[in-house]
Amino acid sequence: MKIGICNDHAGVDYKNAIIDMLQAKGYEMVNFGTDSTDAIDYADIAHPLANAVESGEVDLGIALCGTGNGMAMSLNHHRGIRAGLAWDNEIAALVKQHNNANVLVMPARFISIEKALELVNIWLSEEFQGGRHERRIAKIPVE
Repeated sequence: MKIGICNDHAGVDYKNAIIDMLQAKGYEMVNFGTDSTDAIDYADIAHPLANAVESGEVDLGIALCGTGNGMAMSLNHHRGIRAGLAWDNEIAALVKQHNNANVLVMPARFISIEKALELVNIWLSEEFQGGRHERRIAKIPVE
């Protein structure tokens, strides 16, 4: 599986730890983020990740910024993206189970690197439950 990852200046260390962990597990990683702690606008890196997920260049995406909100808002402007913001285990599971999130977004300034790694593992291990959730997801895109 190929996973794209992006981050702004708040998520550099998080991104690197996630890449190391996932590569050790055999995932192929594509880095759309910055490697610098110099300020960068989250939308400038969110859109290339979203395009890669939508086109199938990558299977899933992971995004990090200070609160996670800027990334989630930017990503979710793309019709084929369902970016879910998670900061605890249950939410990380539910964004996949109920929302079939194809991008996991995390708030780097509000969780530890260890928690981010845990959330990624949970999200990747979950399956979309379908059923009543399919109907709800179908209503998300605006024509």
